[in-house]
Amino acid sequence: MAVRKASDGGHIWARRTRGSQLGIWFLWFCGVAIFIVCWKQISDVTTWYFVYDAPRIADDILSRAMPPDWFYINDLWKPLWDTLNIATMGTFLALLMAVPVAFLAARNTTPSVRLIRPIALLIIVSSRSINSLIWALLLVAIIGPGVFAGLIAIALRSIGFCAKLLYEAIEEIDTRQVEAITATGASRWQIMAYGIVPQILPAFAGITVFRWDINIRESTVLGLVGAGGIGLHMRSSLDVLAWPKVALILAVILVAVIVSEWVSAKVRAAII
Repeated sequence: MAVRKASDGGHIWARRTRGSQLGIWFLWFCGVAIFIVCWKQISDVTTWYFVYDAPRIADDILSRAMPPDWFYINDLWKPLWDTLNIATMGTFLALLMAVPVAFLAARNTTPSVRLIRPIALLIIVSSRSINSLIWALLLVAIIGPGVFAGLIAIALRSIGFCAKLLYEAIEEIDTRQVEAITATGASRWQIMAYGIVPQILPAFAGITVFRWDINIRESTVLGLVGAGGIGLHMRSSLDVLAWPKVALILAVILVAVIVSEWVSAKVRAAII
């Protein structure tokens, strides 16, 4: 049965035609067929013996990882500090590049809707479409392993996220305030400084804190590809199967993420 809305806001139940019913069944058939084909391709390349044996392997690794190697904690303070620096400096650099890109992408502030705005949107899409791990792999190959590669990877990944949210906030501003300042004969820069920027500052602060919180999580794993931070110690411990050290590193990462989440929640609450 199909549903149509009546003029009084009520619902009218109507029987579907044969063509519409066949069309719905055809779509269901196509969806099921696609699922079966995809499942077959996944199944053909999956070693199901390892899948069935996974609970035993997981239990064995867990038994080897407990208790964590608490004496290893002193070796983790510096890489943890590096991880925080990667996230913080990466967010700061991303904002320096994202703010002008956002103003160029917003319809009400871009100098050219046909030329400049598409270029700004291309930068945003390009940044958001490539994961930070991929950026880190490329940068480690270009500038070598270390914290600097991780910092740049986080920054390049964050540009698109920050610029997209910020240019949407710019397009949603109250135009009456801008019109009032324009009526006084203010220049383009004065209009931006007194009519647009004050309206987007709360959104800008929220975006900054939210992205920093995300970057804390992402920076913890960049060391797996050689981009510095605590992930580098995770990789070295995994290579030698030092499961007690791995357990401690995971615990430290969990605590760091929880603390960053708490800090970002408090800051957002203060801003809002």
